[in-house]
Amino acid sequence: MTVNITVHLCALTLVACGSSKPTDTVDSLVANPDRLKDVMQQCHENHVNMGDAECNVASEAFRRRFTGDGRPESTPRP
Repeated sequence: MTVNITVHLCALTLVACGSSKPTDTVDSLVANPDRLKDVMQQCHENHVNMGDAECNVASEAFRRRFTGDGRPESTPRP
C-alpha cells in the first residue's frame, strides 16, 4: 500500500515538473501569422530563453509563408 502511494506521488511529481509551454509546429505557425510574429519577436529579443528548436521552427514557418511550399503554382508547357 505504501509503495503504491509512493509510486503515484513520484509519477505526479514528474508530471508537474514537465514543461507546460505549448510547442508550436511549422504548420501551426504557418496557419497562424499572429502567433508566428510573436514567436519571431521573442526569438529576436531573447534567443537563449526561447531555444534553438523553437526559433528554427519559427524561421522555417516564416520561410514557408514567404516562399510557399516550394512547388510551382503552374507548370508551363513546352
